[in-house]
Amino acid sequence: MSEITNRAQVSRKLGGMPAFLVGGVILLVISLSLAISVGAVPVPLGTVWGVILNKLSPGLVEETWSRSREAIVWEIRFPRALLATMVGAGLAMVGASLQAVTRNPLADPHLLGISSGGAFGAILALLHTGLFIGLLTVPLLAFAGALGTTFIVLGVSRFADATSADRLVLAGVAVSFIIMACANVLIFLADPKATHIVVFWMLGGLGLAQWGQLIYPLIILVACAAWLMWKAQDLNAVTVGDETASTLGIPVARFRLAVFVVGALITGVMVAFSGIIGFVGLMVPHVVRMLVGGDYARVLPGSALLGAVFLLWADITARTIMAPEDMPIGIVTGLVGGVFFVWLLGRRKSFG
Repeated sequence: MSEITNRAQVSRKLGGMPAFLVGGVILLVISLSLAISVGAVPVPLGTVWGVILNKLSPGLVEETWSRSREAIVWEIRFPRALLATMVGAGLAMVGASLQAVTRNPLADPHLLGISSGGAFGAILALLHTGLFIGLLTVPLLAFAGALGTTFIVLGVSRFADATSADRLVLAGVAVSFIIMACANVLIFLADPKATHIVVFWMLGGLGLAQWGQLIYPLIILVACAAWLMWKAQDLNAVTVGDETASTLGIPVARFRLAVFVVGALITGVMVAFSGIIGFVGLMVPHVVRMLVGGDYARVLPGSALLGAVFLLWADITARTIMAPEDMPIGIVTGLVGGVFFVWLLGRRKSFG
């Protein structure tokens, strides 16, 4: 009887998915608008969308705003808001995917050390190697660092026989400390005049968003999100267990490795442009599953939407709480994520 009741509850959640997506898109548009409007220099919402529409289709709206406000909207805040949207969506999808393949509700690119590896690669590029292949250098080395850290965490887990969910997180935290210590060595050995740059990567921030660079995280996010959506049913299968997934013809070990590589790619590229922003991948998937159920065909797009909205509001908070100073966004997500993590530990038994 209880199993039938649970299935009925899940069906009701899944049935509400279209309404959730529509509501999520509306909330995303509102959040995006406010993220562009709010700041040290407030810009009316009418001006925000007037500037955007005129840039997309010149002459569509009569210009009643100054050139300075147009520059604030189009050159500074709009690319920043779009970057927040992509980073939030990407990290949330990575967190959801890692929680599936590890069957660990505490899995997150930050806690597993993947974000630290991405930051290590970015710091290496900024302070030591230089941009030897142009603008692609930082995202490429950030991906390499994130992927390398992923393999190290998996290796440590296997070496220490840390196969349980909790021990995997402990292995990730331990490796994260080691990687960040190595990153601090890179900072210590670098030119003191240049080390102020890495504060951006250590604390997380969106202030360096530029139109010319947004294409890189966009391509990675779209490609990786499409692959994860294609594999949504495989993610559903591995959450049940490796044996069940194997009977369905899924090469579990290879699939799990592929998800880790895709997660490292998304995380590395996002870290390269936004720095270390923690706990988005931990919090958002749990909230989404409570709203729409556990089917990853719904969890993944739901996580992308809610992750984008969450990071937009985190950025709004970071820009207004100490105005006109711009607080690093990683501080805001760290505070919220820490409280959520404590709450999640209190409910740990609910996740089996």
